[in-house]
Parts: sequence; C-alpha cells; structure tokens
Amino acid sequence: MTQQDIAPLAGVRVLELGNYIAAPTAGRLLADFGAEVIKVERPGTGDEVRNWRLHKGTTSMLYRTLNRNKKSVVLDLRTEAGKQAVLKLAATSDILLENFRPGTLEKWGLGPEVLNQANPDLVVTRISAFGQTGPLSGRPGFAAVAEAYGGFRNLVGDPDRAPVRVGVSIGDSIAGLYAAFGSVMGLYQREARRRDAAGAVPLTERVIDVALHEAMFSMMESLIPDYQAYGVDRQRVGGRMEGIAPSNAYLCKDGASIVVAGNGDSIFQRYMQTIGRPDLAEHPGLQTNAGRWAQREELDHAIGEWTATLPAAEALEALEAAGVPAGPIYTAADISGDSQYAARNMIQKFDVSTGEETLPGVGFPGVVPVIGGQSLPIRNLGPDLGEDTHEILGGLLGMTTDEIDAASGREEAVKP
Repeated sequence: MTQQDIAPLAGVRVLELGNYIAAPTAGRLLADFGAEVIKVERPGTGDEVRNWRLHKGTTSMLYRTLNRNKKSVVLDLRTEAGKQAVLKLAATSDILLENFRPGTLEKWGLGPEVLNQANPDLVVTRISAFGQTGPLSGRPGFAAVAEAYGGFRNLVGDPDRAPVRVGVSIGDSIAGLYAAFGSVMGLYQREARRRDAAGAVPLTERVIDVALHEAMFSMMESLIPDYQAYGVDRQRVGGRMEGIAPSNAYLCKDGASIVVAGNGDSIFQRYMQTIGRPDLAEHPGLQTNAGRWAQREELDHAIGEWTATLPAAEALEALEAAGVPAGPIYTAADISGDSQYAARNMIQKFDVSTGEETLPGVGFPGVVPVIGGQSLPIRNLGPDLGEDTHEILGGLLGMTTDEIDAASGREEAVKP
C-alpha cells in the first residue's frame, strides 16, 4: 500500500456549507484523510477567504491551503433550486458542516429538522460564535471576539500593555479541530449503534454544536479551578508561562532569539551548569518550580547574560549537549529549508494558479497527524470557484444543465 492509498475516511461524504476559516478547517481535516468534501460556495464571489491576504490574482494562498483536497460547487441558497440541490446532496452525505450565525440555515429552510427528513442518518456539525443555545447565541462574532470571551486574549502579551492576539486565527482553527472530532465521533456513534442493532441515533445527538468561545475556553487549562479554589487570577506574563520557570525566549549575540524550556527540576541543574552558574543550580531556594518562579527575574537575567555572549547556533549546541530543551524561533524561510520538515514530507510543493498566472513549486503545509512515517500527500489544492459543479450536480445528482444553471445562479446571471 502506498501513502496515496492511506485514507481512513474513504467512503465518507461531507457537505461543507462553511465560509471563512472554522468550518473549512474542519472540512480540510476530514478531506485530508480521505473523505469526499463537497464545498458549497455562493455565486460570483465564493468563500470570502478567496480574497483574504490576496497578494496576487484572484485566489489567495490561504484559500488554497484551507480548502485543499475538496471539490467546489456553486449553489445559490437564496433560490428554491439551490435549496433543493443542497437537500439532495445532504441525502447522499454523512456529515454536513456549517458556520453561519444561528438561525441562518433555518431561515433558508435548511435547518436540522429539514435536513433530517432528507437524511435521518446525517451528522450536522454547526459552528458559531456562542453556540446554538443560550442568551448570546444570536450574536455574530469572529474568532477575535471568541478568543477574548473565552479568556485566552487576556493572557497574551506583556503585563504592562493591552492584550494582543496571536498571529493566526487560532480560535477558528481550534473550533475547526473540535468540529472535525465531533463529526467523526457522530459517525462512530452511528456505526456503533448499527453494529449493535440499537436503532438510529436521535437527531438531538447528531447535531454537533461547536461554539468558538467554548473551544478557546477549553484550552485554558486550570484557569477557572485556580480562580474558584484559590482566588488566583492569572495575568499576562509576556514570553513566560505563569508559574513555570525558567522558560522564556532569550536574545543571542547575533541578534537571533532562542526559546529555552529549562523548568524541570533535573533539567534546571544541567541548565545552570551549562550557562556557568553552578551557584544557581545549588541554591536551596531554586530546587522547586515554585521557588524558581518567585526568582524568575533573576534567572532570566542570568540566562540572558549568557545567551548575549553566543550566536544562537552555538547556544543551542551547548544546550542540546546538556539535554536542555531549546530551539530556534523559526521564520517561514527557516521552516522552508528545514530538514526535519522535509524528512516527514511536511512541506509539499505545487504549481499554483493565482487566477492570473501559475507560480511553480510553492510549498504548502502537510497533513497532520502523520500515518506511515510521513505526511500523507495532498491530493489537490483548494479548487477554483465552482470547478466541480457539473461533476457533482450532474454526475452525482443527475441534474440537467438547465437545472444546474438554475441551482447555481447562472440562470439569473445570463438573463438580459
């Protein structure tokens, strides 16, 4: 068996009604492992991410990345023909993904109850800012709002400045991970009940409800227990992790920075010997993490004095020899040339159309997790808008050209 043949989700069909990042991330994860993901896009513009970070042409690299291994179908959900096409696709699918504001599918006549009539086995995975229930469920919200509401944003940045956000849409991506996990969980439950002759899974258990803010909240470790048990309200600590020391980024002689995580008790001993500070290794007040956290400023100062005398590569070499976890802070250029990424096929190259020209040999991030020793191969990048419309609607649903034109909005576009 070749890596191309490894497809744990082969035979699973996913109907993606998502836009932006969250639902498309879930669809990408399912597609990466063999599911057939049919992405429904609006006529004319398609998914708005096609124009996000658009440096050239008509289709962004962000779109090509998030929507790899999928098929693109154009449908106009504002029309009865478009709605009926979605219901026909839902009838042949295992999972439906969506990330509209709660109530939107219902407004279009495509709510879970209607979808259930079309396919009583369909897993309906819904992603929204605040979930499908509760007093805030009707509010719109992007990941930035969810990251703040979930407690995450308050911990990012330096304590003497306003909170900042990380450089990627982490809230959307984590919600997408939960949505993919929830979808597969729904499939597993369906198949388990079939195996045990236990009857169909009720609709209420086939609706997977992922809230962006809850996805971020679930990443907050012991934030709430520490507060409610001890009154501890965690604060921003810059490059550190509260209560853990020494673990930080340090500037080296050549202007590069490295990250060193020397907070384990035995690691700390080796770490201090390496930087020429046996006095700190032997200090009775620094033998536990709690003591080191209390003296974090002194420790960081001592480490920073040492790294300032060495180029980053030499500092890392010394730390590696001592068994102290450390690493460089990579840029895109560093990752592109790194042998570890290359060894596991984590950067896969494609000739890419921008819509105006073809760029040769552009690297894209590989499939995670690894199966078979290397990243599974990407089958195709995010498709051109509607490039699979006729294949899916005609071949799968048996629709005529006129019916396809009506459902995709083309009929309206060609009217005089």
